[in-house]
Amino acid sequence: MLDRRSFLGQAATGLGGIALLDLLQRDRLLAAQPIRPDILPTRPHAARPPHFSPKAKQVLVIFCSGAISQMDTWDYKPELAKRHGQPLPGADGFITSQGQQGNLTRPLYPFRRYGQSGKMVSDLVSHIGEFADDICWVHSVKGKTNSHGPGENFMSTGFTADGFPSMGAWATYALGSENESLPAYVAIPDPRGKPQSSVNNWAPGFLPAAYQGVDFNSTHPVRNLARPASIPVTADRAARDLIQSLNRRHLERFPGDTDLAARIAAYQITGRMQTSIPAVSDLSREPAHILKMYGADDTKTKHKADYARNCILARRLLEKGVRFVQLFNGSYQTGGEGTSNWDGHKKLTAQYDVHGPIFNQPTGALLRDLKQRGLLENTLVFCCSEFGRMPTFQKGASGRDHNPDGFTAWFAGAGVKRGHTHGATDPFGWKAEQNPVTVHDLHATALHLLGLNHERLSYRQNGTERRLTDVHGHVIKEVLA
Repeated sequence: MLDRRSFLGQAATGLGGIALLDLLQRDRLLAAQPIRPDILPTRPHAARPPHFSPKAKQVLVIFCSGAISQMDTWDYKPELAKRHGQPLPGADGFITSQGQQGNLTRPLYPFRRYGQSGKMVSDLVSHIGEFADDICWVHSVKGKTNSHGPGENFMSTGFTADGFPSMGAWATYALGSENESLPAYVAIPDPRGKPQSSVNNWAPGFLPAAYQGVDFNSTHPVRNLARPASIPVTADRAARDLIQSLNRRHLERFPGDTDLAARIAAYQITGRMQTSIPAVSDLSREPAHILKMYGADDTKTKHKADYARNCILARRLLEKGVRFVQLFNGSYQTGGEGTSNWDGHKKLTAQYDVHGPIFNQPTGALLRDLKQRGLLENTLVFCCSEFGRMPTFQKGASGRDHNPDGFTAWFAGAGVKRGHTHGATDPFGWKAEQNPVTVHDLHATALHLLGLNHERLSYRQNGTERRLTDVHGHVIKEVLA
């Protein structure tokens, strides 16, 4: 039983707590209350307003599958060249994913300065270096795992485990699309196959299935869109009209059946995609000079031409208002380590000599094309990899092992500083040292540029309010224009 003294004591504590909450709220120190976008069951991709005025309306993610080596591309380390062949300081007996490390190994490709910013970029990615003054480099990213599958999951979904929504799923769940004839979210796998974590990179996780990325590329179009040749046009149209009539009658009878409404919406956009996707993926009308700029006319290097066509497809999708495009360079579906990805463990130079040119010219041309057409004004480009690589060679090999402790990602386009560098790894490119940045910070920044507060974008799943950034993440204000 509560006596008078206990009651007054507990009341005073409660009132103090209320006062503290009020002060925290006024000082913006409380987590923002999560809000949910206005999801319309019959139009899951209808355009919806952001939390605040956005800098970017669309996002293009360029994902370098296999963990591109930062010190051989865009993180210049002169000290690494000076100390070539010496042990990595502070790494005695250090074991990475595939074993013990050998000695420091200089950058394997020459670096040179680009643009007014004087940014040092490797010859391996020279076409991208030409846009150094348009790029915002983040050299101090820290990951959470040194395994490819979980690393891809982490970069794409904010979690190392399977089953969580991808960044594109979160963005389209929040904002919908400006084009109702095309998917809101398209993933473009490398023509040689899917990344190691495959569909997890563009999956909806526990979000409604409508927010999964539709995956297709220039060599493998969306399957089962075309009408079977054995069915006449009139019969096909009559069948669809009948199904639509039955669905409409069922909705009138059961107006609260949101599952049926969602299925109808999915079938309707699929019907529209029968004409819209073949049109956007047909590159035959692209001018010859565009095909040449991208390298899509390269008859000697099939993989380069195929990836170049994927880059053109990405640009065309953005032109049509697709909200989120995820472009992959590198595949694990063609036999593991080889020349199909950036996973250079054994003979990095031999591997990158083949894979680098496949990536270099088409990606640079994509940046040029986006800029020339004015698409960078409303599009955020985000280039990333699941983690980086070590400044040493693996013991007994001529390649670099995995390194999640310090690597590079970069932004370009809407809302970010141009020709800017944020953060740094140590003198060897091993660990993030200045202004470390987490993957959750990258996600929070991308959402911010879309006009979304990452703390307010949530979805209740099994009694937990889930976010892309989990309970972490801060907007990297220093990279914002």
